[in-house]
Amino acid sequence: MFAYIVKRLINCIPTFFGITLITFVVIRLAPGNPTFYEGAFNPKVKPEAVKRLERLYGLDKPLHIQYLRWLRRIVRLDFGTSFVDGKPVIEKIKERLPVTLLINLLSLLLILIFAIPIGIVSAVKRNSLLDKSLTVFVFIGFSMPGYWLALLLMILFGVKLRILPISGLESLNAAHMHGLALFWDRVNHLILPVFISAFGGLAGFSRYMRQSMLEQLNQDYIVTARAKGLPERTVVLKHALKNALMPIVTLLGLSVPGLIGGSVIFETIFAIPGMGQLFYEAAMARDYPTIMGILTIGAALTLLGNLAADITYALIDPRIRYERS
Repeated sequence: MFAYIVKRLINCIPTFFGITLITFVVIRLAPGNPTFYEGAFNPKVKPEAVKRLERLYGLDKPLHIQYLRWLRRIVRLDFGTSFVDGKPVIEKIKERLPVTLLINLLSLLLILIFAIPIGIVSAVKRNSLLDKSLTVFVFIGFSMPGYWLALLLMILFGVKLRILPISGLESLNAAHMHGLALFWDRVNHLILPVFISAFGGLAGFSRYMRQSMLEQLNQDYIVTARAKGLPERTVVLKHALKNALMPIVTLLGLSVPGLIGGSVIFETIFAIPGMGQLFYEAAMARDYPTIMGILTIGAALTLLGNLAADITYALIDPRIRYERS
């Protein structure tokens, strides 16, 4: 197992640099750049000043030279400085990353807590009224846009009922709160963002769990277990569930990039100072160092998520360990 992990880590290196190269080129192909916006919207800025800015940012060099310079810095974990405020990109990411990770990890936990039981019940009670009701719920979750649901909940709970805050991570008077009051204030601010982040994923995970459980319940080993007289609870939860979790592990590995990418919408709507909002602001300002820093972290999380999924496969299914050995 250790040798396999080392081999996978080594294989991740060229993949990582390939992702960064494609991302770097695609970002530069987008219309506009930092100097364009400064010159286009400010008539006092002369073309000579724009040229000096391009030299300052290194944008006057060929694209491959820019990438090699960026690559030399990234090897030293130096993401450069922001074009917007001159702050180191790594410092801006450190300020925002914990918030995004907290919200998305809470949403993943919420998804697993509810999606797995919903999928199991739907599979065991196939074609029943309960299964059909859960199926309707799943399709609503698939079809409802997250930003639209967020606005509806903000109007209902924040404007009409006034029981939940609709922006930020803490109240304006949070500096005067301590202990349990401060904790409860932050919990209230997280309820709506976490729910919006988890709602769509809950529908998808529960549907995959239902289909996977149905496939396992039709396998020969389940028929054998039932023929031995094992209780249905034992057949479902001990024998079928373990193998049915394999697709869920795959989805968890693939959902890691969504910790950043999926945060753009709800962090912007709820004015949450996280990575999603930072990415949106950087994209609007064509802040190349910040965009590349965020996308580089997203690429690293993607590769680590896939590696974690493979390791979890081996822990769940002994056959995988045998084949790798």
